[in-house]
Amino acid sequence: MKFADFKPGMVFKQGPYHLTKEEMLDFAQRYDPQWFHIDEERAKQDRWGGLIASGWQTCGIAMKLAVEACLKDSESFASPGLDVVKWLKPVRPGDDLYWQGTIKATRTSNTRPGIGIMLWSWEVRNQNEDVVLELDATSLFDLTTKS
Repeated sequence: MKFADFKPGMVFKQGPYHLTKEEMLDFAQRYDPQWFHIDEERAKQDRWGGLIASGWQTCGIAMKLAVEACLKDSESFASPGLDVVKWLKPVRPGDDLYWQGTIKATRTSNTRPGIGIMLWSWEVRNQNEDVVLELDATSLFDLTTKS
């Protein structure tokens, strides 16, 4: 999709993404090596009752699904950041994750000609329909790009 095609109220969906234990452990060992992400025995004995995925991995999976759903062939080039990130329930090995993005607003920049700005909310659910991630994102689009 192109920036001009995104309209407030549009909803995009993508998934499932199946998260394996091996992938979860690899990510955690490399980027978020906290015990509840990498020590299966200790995690079983504590509040989580088993391993849980890093929230940062969940965000990365959400990004992959957003690209697959609607950003892949767009003029999207960056994001200045997120307004809200909430990890509401743990993601576990073997979970299937489903992404949904809802466009809140689009506009062109008042100060940077040729830049489109999109505000949208993301939600990721697991196979049980539990919401595991919510975030509000801003995406920037280069409207001078020739396709």
